[in-house]
Amino acid sequence: MGSKNKLKRFKENETFDNVFQPTRDELTSGNYSLKGKWREKVFKNENPLVLELGCGKGEYTVGLAQRYPNKNFVGIDIKGARFWRGAETAIEEDIDNAAFVRTQIELIEYVFDANEVDEIWITFPDPQIKYKRTKHRLTNFQFLERYRKILKPDGLMHLKTDSEFMHGYTLGLLHGLGYEVLYANHNVYKLEGSPEEVTEIQTFYENQYLEKDKAITYIRFKIN
Repeated sequence: MGSKNKLKRFKENETFDNVFQPTRDELTSGNYSLKGKWREKVFKNENPLVLELGCGKGEYTVGLAQRYPNKNFVGIDIKGARFWRGAETAIEEDIDNAAFVRTQIELIEYVFDANEVDEIWITFPDPQIKYKRTKHRLTNFQFLERYRKILKPDGLMHLKTDSEFMHGYTLGLLHGLGYEVLYANHNVYKLEGSPEEVTEIQTFYENQYLEKDKAITYIRFKIN
């Protein structure tokens, strides 16, 4: 993507009423105005709140919002030029239960309040295989602790990935920590019984993986 195109998307994001771009200082001050008030101020209902972390182009956030109109969805990514596509699609198609936040995922507990979130989806994250990159792995212990702070006690976590390493690492960590694994599948398109929201919503890159016959894995679990 050219720099002019990125700049155009950044400017358009500023005009979208479904895009929120708090500064790091605004969040870490502890006074972010939407923290604890996403249902009230953004969605104006009391429906369950669901996050997609590392939402990329926003396809999964929008797909889930279309599939579940009685839930609210927030896609989160640091790269606003990517989720511009999802934000624009939501506006064009009058999908009012989808929003997007441009921020780093390690700041998640400053964006949402304790017990404010019902579910979290992590879709096709970078597995950060190299040891020195472990701290950036979205299912490491430190990140799970961040999610636990904002999830309701019975909140659900979902991990969908093409990385066998990420799938195995996360399963091992969950079992080691004694967290509850509700469902695990190492090839959702080849094995029967896969949840429909896992197989019927596909991202651009997922379609590329499937064309190469790459296995897509999925875990549903609880961390409270």
